[in-house]
Amino acid sequence: MTTIAIVGAGPGLGAATARRFGREGFEVALIGRRRDRAEALAAELADDGVAARPFTADARDPAALAATLERVAETVGPVEVLQYSPAPQKDFLRPLLETTPADLVGPVEMSVYGPVAAVHQVLPGMRALGRGTVLFVNGGSGARPSSRVAGTSIAFAGLGAFAAMLHDELAGDGVHVAQLIVPGAIEPGHPRKDPAVLAGTLWTLHRDRPAGFRHLADDL
Repeated sequence: MTTIAIVGAGPGLGAATARRFGREGFEVALIGRRRDRAEALAAELADDGVAARPFTADARDPAALAATLERVAETVGPVEVLQYSPAPQKDFLRPLLETTPADLVGPVEMSVYGPVAAVHQVLPGMRALGRGTVLFVNGGSGARPSSRVAGTSIAFAGLGAFAAMLHDELAGDGVHVAQLIVPGAIEPGHPRKDPAVLAGTLWTLHRDRPAGFRHLADDL
């Protein structure tokens, strides 16, 4: 059975992606920090006919995230698609001149250490399958740094470099890597940034493998 693991699954984009991929026959692993929220989302998706299972891990804890993804492979099946889309915490969004070295720990843990740990954990399974997709979802500061949100601007730059290198390195293994930049907020009802629309964009990135690693959901 084909599996998508969604790191940072929530009621917005995570749920929409689960529904979109679920309609295509994927089983869904929902990974979030809080077990109760993951369980509630899995139950909601089950009512919609989506086979989803809840898992718990903090994206800022690389060892815990890797262990959870190992459990996903053991209990649901090898991960063919990894979506890494945890929402930044509010304290990551300080202005540049108010951002200290300590303020960068969280953003780097979430946007550098977490993605590296997740990819290393799922990549052997993708190689065994002979196919796979890694989807990173980031805000606008991932493509255009802003001094208003220094933490994400700095950490997303690291993630972007990682994604670009992975895109080139893994192409020969049948593994596609893409980064979707969503400028501003995800907005229900927006023609390009509604959760269901973004989930459709992510499906297209997986299915069609367009050239390049970075794609914009809307104008910056």
